[in-house]
Amino acid sequence: MQWLAGTLLFVTTLVNAQTGNTTAPSPASTYPNATSPDPAAADITGPAFSPPFYPSPWGSGKGDWASAYERARVFVRQLTLLEKVNLTTGVGWQSERCVGETGSIPRLGFRGLCLQDSPLGLRFTDYNSAFPAGVNVAATFDRGLAYARGQAMGQEHRGKGVDIQLGPVAGPLGRAPEGGRNWEGFSPDPALTGVMMAQTIQGIQRAGVIACAKHYIVNEQEHFRQAPESQGYGYNITDSLSSNVDDATMHETYLWPFADAVRAGVGSIMCSYTQINNSYGCENSHALNYLLKGELDFQGFVLTDWQAQHSGVGSALAGLDMSMPGDVLFNTGTSFWGTNLTVAILNGTIPQWRLDDMAIRIMAAWYYVGRNESQVPINFDSWTLDTFGYQHFFAEEAYTLVNEHVDVRAEHSTLIRQIGSASTVLLKNNNSALPLTGRERFTAVFGNDAGGNPYGPNGCPDRGCNNGTLAMGWGSGTASFPYLVTPETAIQNEVLRNNGVFQSITDNFAGTQIQSLASQASVAIVFVNANSGEGFIIVDGNEGDRNNLTFWRGGDVLVQNVSARCNNTILVMHTVGPVLLANYTENPNITAILWAGLPGEQSGNSIADILYGRVNPGAKLPFTLGASREDYGTDLLYLPNNGTSAPQQPFPEGNFIDYRAFDKADIAPVYEFGFGLSYTTFSYSNLRVNKLNVGDYTPTTGATSAAPVLGNITNDTAQYQYPSNFSAIPFYIYPYLNSTDLEAAANDSDYGLSDSAYIPPGSRDGSPQPRLAASGAPGGNPQLYDVLYQIDATITNTGSIAGEEVAQLYISLGGPYDPKVVLRGFERLSVQPQSSATFHVDITRRDISNWDTNAQNWAISSATKKVYVGSSSRNLPLSATLS
Repeated sequence: MQWLAGTLLFVTTLVNAQTGNTTAPSPASTYPNATSPDPAAADITGPAFSPPFYPSPWGSGKGDWASAYERARVFVRQLTLLEKVNLTTGVGWQSERCVGETGSIPRLGFRGLCLQDSPLGLRFTDYNSAFPAGVNVAATFDRGLAYARGQAMGQEHRGKGVDIQLGPVAGPLGRAPEGGRNWEGFSPDPALTGVMMAQTIQGIQRAGVIACAKHYIVNEQEHFRQAPESQGYGYNITDSLSSNVDDATMHETYLWPFADAVRAGVGSIMCSYTQINNSYGCENSHALNYLLKGELDFQGFVLTDWQAQHSGVGSALAGLDMSMPGDVLFNTGTSFWGTNLTVAILNGTIPQWRLDDMAIRIMAAWYYVGRNESQVPINFDSWTLDTFGYQHFFAEEAYTLVNEHVDVRAEHSTLIRQIGSASTVLLKNNNSALPLTGRERFTAVFGNDAGGNPYGPNGCPDRGCNNGTLAMGWGSGTASFPYLVTPETAIQNEVLRNNGVFQSITDNFAGTQIQSLASQASVAIVFVNANSGEGFIIVDGNEGDRNNLTFWRGGDVLVQNVSARCNNTILVMHTVGPVLLANYTENPNITAILWAGLPGEQSGNSIADILYGRVNPGAKLPFTLGASREDYGTDLLYLPNNGTSAPQQPFPEGNFIDYRAFDKADIAPVYEFGFGLSYTTFSYSNLRVNKLNVGDYTPTTGATSAAPVLGNITNDTAQYQYPSNFSAIPFYIYPYLNSTDLEAAANDSDYGLSDSAYIPPGSRDGSPQPRLAASGAPGGNPQLYDVLYQIDATITNTGSIAGEEVAQLYISLGGPYDPKVVLRGFERLSVQPQSSATFHVDITRRDISNWDTNAQNWAISSATKKVYVGSSSRNLPLSATLS
């Protein structure tokens, strides 16, 4: 999503810390030695094609959706054509108070649905919490914390009157570490992301708010995501970037977490800006009809990202259910749907059953999460924090009370502080430098990242700058801070509580003063950061994506200046993802290194809890830290590579991203995926494998029922005109016709084209359709989730204090095209000193299967399968063969 159409926010700082990306493999985005051994993936460098699939599968109420579908059908059966169109079409950017709102149904007392950012809290509001980012949640490896955060965010959205929270994120997954919005999601590992997606979704929806999994799918960079945005930056392209990926990689890596989201019951999914194999994501019939609604049996609704719709009829037939924010381009008053959807139904271009299915899916999600019982009036306004303003902001009409300033934070600060500390990864701790006692003789804190933004925590719109401590990235995936506890403040409070000496310098470029203070300190704590965000904002020359993997604002010089003069230097990193650590791991003066990510409003308190030992670190890296950007194998496409046509971004590395790429190339990471230290120690022993007696996998067969048609629609165009004496709000999107002549009402130069020119064969067929072999229930064939093996191991705390250990289970699938190991299970265990706990993982059929592109189904290969258990992807002391 964007902030303002056609507006670019350029933010400058004292130095341009991120100039150039000369090492990126332009015009490709994969390094030559990083291609997959699978020819199907490696050969994706040629022209890519997305095969069509029609008709769009209609929802059936499978799984636990039956009751919601029953109620949705009763509701939709009452609706007129205009009311159905209103339910599916947004009213336009800044036409109502939420970032997206559908039309209302006044006759039934049904207000328009309110859609609001973001995946880490409420955007554009006040008296809300600012939660840790998704990448931090992944670092906890804690299902319970992921669920609790989701539920707390859902409660806050519900309290503001929001119906649909636009999160969580599994796209981007994190193919390349420089990706601008990776931090909004969880991890480049699909299994870890899938678990965190499911837990977050269930938490949000338990609070009575519809979750929205996004951005579907292979939406892996900000550069060229939208042609108009790119043109504004001086790139001469006419179409958005195409992510080109083979079928097996799509299933085994990028679709995996979305399958978990669907199985968790997610109510909505947002399609993305980019093209998928040269077909736009919001009208890609293979991605929406075949994969999502067919194979995964998704029962909710698909909505566009803001301005991601490129056609009316085409997107409807390809499986789109809701147009957001409704207008073709912001504030134009034109829409692919609205009036045009009414016209398309009346002239038969789109069959009524497809519109009915859109409406049923939307209302089924509404009932599924209990919106009928938990909805409160909208009490905020996205476009102003003033108490009074225009209800229709852009049109400047209906001046009224728009903000009630409802405080929805409850006691969520406690949870936020807990997640912040639980997600802090201890990477180095020489000679038990940590924890500190608070009684150190002289504590000095250094770095812009330790202090506050001189403009205030919300001083840069959508957090679009890098001033002060970094607690979230920038873009639409942000929230307003109610306050921001800085590390400088929290550590000062800690030291003064014990009557110690504390001094700080938060100007990274005060070289003389930094050197002088560092020479006096008995402990020096250096804070550095690296930022990124969404592509509609540029910060320090970074167009959303990072230009490189270094620290920002001269961070490396700062670290070197301090560590050269203090032999007890502690390095704390607030970063959106991987960074290059130079020689800091070997530097004896740098006694401890911590990654703290993007911890939200309680940032300073969370890091102080770790530094001073109130919390024993137990987090693990949700990504790999490499020695160079080339080590990752994948990178971004920074320059157009297809003339003025859509830039082409092939994924020839296939499944080999992050730790899988390091393993394939036998590259030693600086710190591997899953790595993290504790103030205590753990040992692993006694691996047990229990094979269960489970039946064979059976492909789904049979056919669906026919598409339901609810209610009768008259073709009398006079009934669909603007009501008499109706006062239309300027630029508002309505379903009405302005003429009884459909061609005149459509006002489209292409009106009257023959069906063969633009209607895909079979796209309007509402007869029973054959079921896909890999389908059967939300998430896919239910037998994929049969438990085939139960794995147990003993984890012993061999130290002297209580601690938490994330035990991890990896599987070697054994095939010639498979990664060395893939994560398939984990559990965060709390273990008392000199005591043991049992680590347990259920291995499902899906966990040991590969995607068979010929059979279009999952299959367990004949290759030997091995299971490994340990504390990281490179420390796996226990292993066994799965018979």
